[in-house]
Amino acid sequence: MKTSKSTDPSKTKTRVAKIQKMQGNQTSDSLVSDVADESLIVQYRDSGDRALYETLIARYEREIYNYLRRYIGDAELAEDAFQGTFLQVHLKCQQFDSSRRFRPWLYAIATNQAIDIQRRNKRHRMISMDRTSGADLGEHGGWSDSLVGDCPDPLLVASEQENSRWVHQSVDSLGESLKQVVHLVYYQGMKYREAAETLNIPVGTVKSRLHAAVGRLGLMWDESHSPDHDA
Repeated sequence: MKTSKSTDPSKTKTRVAKIQKMQGNQTSDSLVSDVADESLIVQYRDSGDRALYETLIARYEREIYNYLRRYIGDAELAEDAFQGTFLQVHLKCQQFDSSRRFRPWLYAIATNQAIDIQRRNKRHRMISMDRTSGADLGEHGGWSDSLVGDCPDPLLVASEQENSRWVHQSVDSLGESLKQVVHLVYYQGMKYREAAETLNIPVGTVKSRLHAAVGRLGLMWDESHSPDHDA
C-alpha cells in the first residue's frame, strides 16, 4: 500500500502554518500532550492559548486530512477543506458545548466543509479511497463486525478481491446520507454513537442507513458480477 502524502511529517507544519496565516496570529512552540481534547478546546476557548490549538491540530491532522481526502477524492480540495475545518474550529470554539465530545464535533465541521467544497467546485467524485490499513482494522474491526446478520459484507468482499474501482464508484453512488455513514463507521472506525453525534441524527438512523448501504452494495455487487452482466 502506498504511503499517503499526508503521512509526511512536514505536512503537519505546513498545514498548521497555513491556518496560522489565515488567522493572522503568532504561536508558541510549547505543546500540551496529556490533556483531553475537550479540556484543550475549552481552555483554548477561554484563554486563547495558541499552544492548545496547535496540539489539537497535531492530534487530528493526519486523521482529518485522510478522511477529507477519501471523502472528496481530490488532494487539493482536501487541503482546502482541512484548512477550513480548523479555521472553523478557531472561529466556533466559543460555541463548543463542554458536555459534548470533541471528536464528533470536529468531524461534523469537517463533513460540512467537505460538502461545501464539493458544492462550490461541482466536483463530486471519488478517485482515491484506499482500504483501511490492517492495523486500523485490527483495532476497530471490519465493517462486517459492526453489522447484524449472516449475509456477506459486499464492501469487504470487494476490497478483499481488490476491486477498488468498484468500491470507489459504488460507495460514491450511494447518495450523501448513506455515503457519510460508510465513511464514518467503516473507514474512520467510529462507533454508532460517535457517528450519530457527528451527523446529529439518532443512533438508530445510523444503523438503518448503514444497513441500507449494505443492501444497496449487495444488489450492485450481484448485478455487476452476474453472468448476464458481461454477456
